[in-house]
Amino acid sequence: MRILLLVTAFNGLSQRIHEQLKLQGHSLSVVFAGQENEVRFAIDTFEPELILCPFLKQRIPDDIWQKHLCIIIHPGIIGDRGPSSLDWAILNQETQWGVTALQADSEMDAGDIWSSKNFKMRPASKASLYRQEVSQMSAAIVNDILEWYQMQDFKPLPLDYSDKKVKGQLRPLIRQNERSINWHRDSTLEILRKIHAADSFPGVLDDFFGMGVYLFGAHPEPVLKADGPKKVIAQRDGAICVSTLDGAIWISHMKQQKEAGKSYFKLPAAQVLAEHLEGLPELKLPPLVAHKIKTYKEISYREADRVGYLYFNFHNGAMGTEQCQRLLTAYKAALCRNTRILVLMGGDDFFSNGIHLNHIEASEDPAAESWRNINAIDDLVQAILETRNKITLASLGNNAGAGGVMLALACDQVVARDGVVLNPHYKTMGLYGSEYWTYTLPRRIGYRQAIDLSQSCMPLGAQAAADIGLLDAVFPSDPTAYQFDLKEYCRIMLEDDQYVALLSTKLAQRDKDELEKPLARYREEELEQMKQCFWGENSRYHQLRKNFVYKVCPTKTPQRLTQYPVISTEADNSGIAGLAPVAE
Repeated sequence: MRILLLVTAFNGLSQRIHEQLKLQGHSLSVVFAGQENEVRFAIDTFEPELILCPFLKQRIPDDIWQKHLCIIIHPGIIGDRGPSSLDWAILNQETQWGVTALQADSEMDAGDIWSSKNFKMRPASKASLYRQEVSQMSAAIVNDILEWYQMQDFKPLPLDYSDKKVKGQLRPLIRQNERSINWHRDSTLEILRKIHAADSFPGVLDDFFGMGVYLFGAHPEPVLKADGPKKVIAQRDGAICVSTLDGAIWISHMKQQKEAGKSYFKLPAAQVLAEHLEGLPELKLPPLVAHKIKTYKEISYREADRVGYLYFNFHNGAMGTEQCQRLLTAYKAALCRNTRILVLMGGDDFFSNGIHLNHIEASEDPAAESWRNINAIDDLVQAILETRNKITLASLGNNAGAGGVMLALACDQVVARDGVVLNPHYKTMGLYGSEYWTYTLPRRIGYRQAIDLSQSCMPLGAQAAADIGLLDAVFPSDPTAYQFDLKEYCRIMLEDDQYVALLSTKLAQRDKDELEKPLARYREEELEQMKQCFWGENSRYHQLRKNFVYKVCPTKTPQRLTQYPVISTEADNSGIAGLAPVAE
């Protein structure tokens, strides 16, 4: 089929659906909904049989949905309508929620229903539920849509609120006064729920030390308490611990409220409040704190059956300089444990997305901080590549991008959960890239394909990545089944003959590669290119980073996502040469 994805942004869910449809052999194009003229041009030129909207905030113009079949994926149960679906579900403590496919109509979210699937709610943030359960259900629903589309006698069901099975309702956009925390009345669970319902946007507006800030990243604290609520009692790795009526919570990130002529972006809470936290104790954790301990922690570890599992749950998958350094310390500590396999697990919602652009943007010297950050992550990758006493395995249970993909490729084995999306490129941020990618990427997929992948700047679904050799295995999308298969994969590798063969082959290949071209030379060559990105006169990195951090929306759909010529003929100068000069 010819399918057009009409989206507000090409986010993780849109990318997952794109890769799923591409793998099924459909002809795809993407158009951003912000420019109606471009949308109409894309439709007229591409002539889609079906328009799918996996992530759409704008209303579809009447002349489009009246002429073309447009189906919207809405993160709500049947009958749910409005822009704050998951927010209300969390605040109202719903035990079940869902995803519904609706045919576009004159009223938002009120069209005929093509498919709907429910899932069990868990105590998590809106962003996490969206990236996990909503994404999973949406992928299944898209398969339903395509199946029903082929059936000539299929008719979608009209929304009927008189049906007692319809539990959803129209709900308005939640305003900040409805999200606000009353620290002298709300319990710890109520505060957690309010922050979860606003994460990762728009956050909960509050006041700390006379400063208006939006709160993000709430985590329960089981032990610490204080005499009275809303007292900042400790800090850890950029997060602050705040007392409540009946306990305490950790808040990992804040964003200052917009002032006249000045906007802000999300940063670690302790950084935002730094001038008010002098003398506040830093409650450090050991490098390999037990994963089962219930407190705020970015890095944790567990062992089972001669396998070590190293978790690094960094907010949005971004890894700042200090985070990379702490992870390196933990990695080296894990190497000293009596295990045979060390598995890099990543975080709850991302494996890794590479260097931390928000930290860099907030620094006094972004170029210098970029250099510190890229060297810190390079040190980590180097340690993985030079590991000789264990088999290393990257477990991509969640999406990864840029340097995060290359971090995974440093491991001996790489596996992923079905439905995970990788973005193994740097070019869209105006970067050449490092993390030894010029060594690890070609050794897996070959020189020419490595160039093509780094230049195309397209997402890559897990199965497609396995098909070209980027991954060693793909396990089921269900998280429980994935963990079972991951454990079984390690068990097979641990068999004595298998393990000895894998380790000896690894060491022989690494020694051979080092003689042919030392790792130090790969790093030196990559960093020479990165110097030009950070300090070169013609570099677009700093502007592209600023646009990303401040969430500046693009004015047109990137050409790489389309199968139609874009209206604007403005040149794209963001290209990076890759492994060899490539003509723009």
